[in-house]
Amino acid sequence: MAEIRGINRTNDYAFKRIFGTEEGKEVLIGFLNAVMKPLPGRELVDLELLDREIDPVHVLERGARLDLLARTGQGALINVEVQVANQYNIDKRTMYYWAALYHGQLTGGEAFGKLCKAVTINILGFKWFRKDVRYHHSFHIRDDETGEPFSDDLEMHFLELEKIKQLRRKPVDDLEGWLMYLSNLEGEEMEAIAVDNPGIRKALTIERAFWQSKKERRIYEMIEKAKRDEISALLGARAEGRAEGKAEGKAEGKAEGRAQMAQEAICKYLKARFGVNSLEFQRQVMSIDDLEILDRIINKIYTADSLEETQKIIEGGAI
Repeated sequence: MAEIRGINRTNDYAFKRIFGTEEGKEVLIGFLNAVMKPLPGRELVDLELLDREIDPVHVLERGARLDLLARTGQGALINVEVQVANQYNIDKRTMYYWAALYHGQLTGGEAFGKLCKAVTINILGFKWFRKDVRYHHSFHIRDDETGEPFSDDLEMHFLELEKIKQLRRKPVDDLEGWLMYLSNLEGEEMEAIAVDNPGIRKALTIERAFWQSKKERRIYEMIEKAKRDEISALLGARAEGRAEGKAEGKAEGKAEGRAQMAQEAICKYLKARFGVNSLEFQRQVMSIDDLEILDRIINKIYTADSLEETQKIIEGGAI
């Protein structure tokens, strides 16, 4: 089978297709075991994939969205999120999503004893822990002096792909193999890693089938282009505008231009993905002139699977 070259495995659509479907369960389970490193005999063997929308009631009505959400056989909730660009809020964002997952397990009148562990895993396309060469950081709640665990219910992981790219050697364990895979390693090196990792072998099989589908490849390429050319330019312009900010009128003019760019990027995607059925949503987007709201919508819209999800994202972004 022809080798795929140039696929970005952290592309929203590709990542979900490879890791977030029933077909990709073996892939996700292998990845999670590599990250969480459970004790022998306690490895994950099955998962239930869940709706990635957090109930707004349980997230202070912000309509937060998760890239992947799964439940283990023991009831633990695991959120996997990919952050390609540094939005300088990953710490608070992670705490916010973890709190939403944990709090959202209970409905009125249910006992606290029903709460299960919540795990967040962040795959970062940038360096967050800049003073540390480690590419994997994990966090739990422990006593400051003794290190005694307070509760096992909180677990957070941060995986920095930029650091794994700097390694000039073969992976020493499954986690390094997965991170090299997510760093878009190709060719013989990738195939050699896959030989000893059935999850990665399955991932490569899924991405080949994905790449051969004209429809899925078109959506993937459209998202890549939008992310690379328009959204990156938008975020860069926003940073530049803050740095320059010499005249208030000039800054306001730039903000209006960036808002228009964001509106056009969102509407272009909606038209290509959902056609005339998205016209009402396009009108809603064009009525939003707040750049922060448009940014929130942009960061989520490309993972929408249906018009219903699109509506939730657009309405949630305005909250």
